[in-house]
Parts: sequence; C-alpha cells; structure tokens
Amino acid sequence: MTARYSAPAIFFHWLMALGLAANFALGITMADMALSPEKLKFFSWHKWAGITLLGLVALRLLWRLLRRPPPPLPMPAWQKYAAEVVHGLMYLLMFAIPLSGWIMSSAAGIQVVYLGMFPLPNLVAKDKALFDLLKEAHISLNFTLLALFIAHVAGALKHQLFDRDATLARMIPWMRSNP
Repeated sequence: MTARYSAPAIFFHWLMALGLAANFALGITMADMALSPEKLKFFSWHKWAGITLLGLVALRLLWRLLRRPPPPLPMPAWQKYAAEVVHGLMYLLMFAIPLSGWIMSSAAGIQVVYLGMFPLPNLVAKDKALFDLLKEAHISLNFTLLALFIAHVAGALKHQLFDRDATLARMIPWMRSNP
C-alpha cells in the first residue's frame, strides 16, 4: 500500500486550498465594486482571511518540517523536479501574498485590525508610490499563484487519469489507490 500524507497534512492542504480559493474570489469580487459600506466590509474580510491564511501556512510549513511527507512515487526526474519547483513557489507565494497585502495596507495608511479587534502593526510608513507598487505586486502574485494552482491540479489529474498511480489518493482521505 502507498504511504499517505498524515491527517494534519491533508487537513492543512484542503483548508488552505479552500481558504485561498475563497479569498481569491473575494478579492476579484471587491476589486471592481464601487466604494460602499459593502466593499469596505469585503476588504476587512479579505484582510482577515489573508492574515488567517498566513498563520495557517506557517503552521502547515512547521508541520511539514516536523513530519516529512511520504516519499514521492516513482516518476521521471523532470516531473519530480517540476513538482518540487511548483510546491516551493506555492509556499513562497502563500507567505508573500498576505505579507504584500499587509504591507500594502500599511503603505496606504490603513492599519490592519484582525477580526476587527486586534490591531496589527503597520509594517511601513504611509507612502502612495509604495502602495501603488505593492497593489500591482499583490495582484501579480495572486495570479501567479493561480497559474501554479492550475499546474498543481493538472499534475494531480495527469497522475490520476493517465499514469493511474496513487499520487492523488495520498491526499484525498476517502480515495483508494488505483490497482
């Protein structure tokens, strides 16, 4: 039987996937909204979700460092390398995106108040030029993560549908390995 990821690793994986997808959708939705109380509420939710995801990715990385994942299944070296690069870049972006948003809020002169109760420190002084730069960076980083997510899903589906190996079953608790 093929070694599976641990239950906490699976939990963090799917919680992060759902959280990132929801926060991306929220960001896209609020981007084109006219300034309104609803848009300000969405901005707060987006920031709270971003800070929560930043904490979750830190816990996820800590878990991964303490509990090594199962060894990869046999595959060509280039595929193993591609998977490592995609995973590494995704982790980097899962840290960079919320941090860029937090710094962007600071540069706008708007303090992030987590859950409306816990003020987080401004990471930089108010700076319009920096805000504009960080806004573009935040958007670009998000779309880069989206592209990597698509590659990640495509790779998992390739393993399931074409290679017919147990790669996908190792991360989906109810899925059985292919014979």
